[in-house]
Amino acid sequence: MIKENNNYTKIGFGAVFAVASVLFSSHAGGGFASGNQATQYFVGNGVWGVISAIVAMALLALTIRECIVMKNSRNLKNYKELFETLYHPFDKLEWLFEIYFNIMVICAVGAVIAGAASLISANGIMGYKMAVMGVGIILLIMTIFGSSLVSKVSTVMSICILISTFIIFFMGIKAKAPEISIIFSQGFFTNGDVIKKSILNAFIYAGFQSVVIPTMIACGKQLGEKENVSKSMIIAFIMNSIALGMAVIMLLGWHSDFTQAGATTLPSLYICQQLDTNILYWFYNIALLLCFISTGVTTIYGFVSRFSSLKIMEKIEKPIIRRIITSSFCMIISMSVSMIGLSRIIKYGYGYCGYLGIAIIIIPFLTVGVYKNRKYAAESNFTVVVKGKEAFAK
Repeated sequence: MIKENNNYTKIGFGAVFAVASVLFSSHAGGGFASGNQATQYFVGNGVWGVISAIVAMALLALTIRECIVMKNSRNLKNYKELFETLYHPFDKLEWLFEIYFNIMVICAVGAVIAGAASLISANGIMGYKMAVMGVGIILLIMTIFGSSLVSKVSTVMSICILISTFIIFFMGIKAKAPEISIIFSQGFFTNGDVIKKSILNAFIYAGFQSVVIPTMIACGKQLGEKENVSKSMIIAFIMNSIALGMAVIMLLGWHSDFTQAGATTLPSLYICQQLDTNILYWFYNIALLLCFISTGVTTIYGFVSRFSSLKIMEKIEKPIIRRIITSSFCMIISMSVSMIGLSRIIKYGYGYCGYLGIAIIIIPFLTVGVYKNRKYAAESNFTVVVKGKEAFAK
């Protein structure tokens, strides 16, 4: 048995919190702020929906933890090597994640276009189909020429949408406190089908949210040892659980209202409108629209960067031409997907990817991944480079 070496490089709380914040901001984007995701996967199950949301965040945090630990312990270069390590000796199964990831990117961009178009049409600016065309053109132009600008201001956009969303949460919960109290007073007395559905939805939600793994393992490199990874994921779990829990509680209180009004596509927008705070309403509108655009541009840019480097694309000498072709291809598919509407994309696109995520990500990492990480830690010394230094662990 090899003795444990505790010669770790110390990581400050700031780095731990920063990585947790990346997972939080990745989750709490436009789809979350619209209220559609929470409505589709949690609100229909009543009080059990709140529990289901917390379980989903626990599953996501635990999965990301195992991903970062596996990558850092073996000093892996990217998510491709990560999944090859997870699936070894069946390394070729890594292609399942590639398929999952690319489908999720298309669905995510389609959802962004659909969400932004729904927001524009809800305010009577133009019809949905025209809005889809307009948003698609804007995203295409900004992906080709303005991605650096968007990446610089995306953090500000995210902060604005989070501020406005949390204000809506507090005001929305306060406005429907009696209705929410009645729902919670009924407790957890329900039939087994609701409980089963709540558990399944928690896994599905964590399954499609696992699309952030490439981002998280990249920024999680700085954490080094597994203790820092655990701390960061605990913080991320707490932040995400509070945010998603508040969203579900608020939406539970308003569920009958926005359902009768036919506002299930953007329920948070409907609630904000009913709160009769004009400044908040338009601040939320602008912030949500910018958040959708920012998410769309950064997502498409990542897609373009990956596919522009393919051998078939390298035959085109000018990088700008490669970017235009790849961006246009992604945009045409995403705009076609957006035509089915935001709710259907989240229900079917995200839903089926969630099932795939359960099979190829959540269950493998929380079983085989845990086993391999513990076995590797017990049998090997590994080195992790953190800010130019080396941290040794087991």
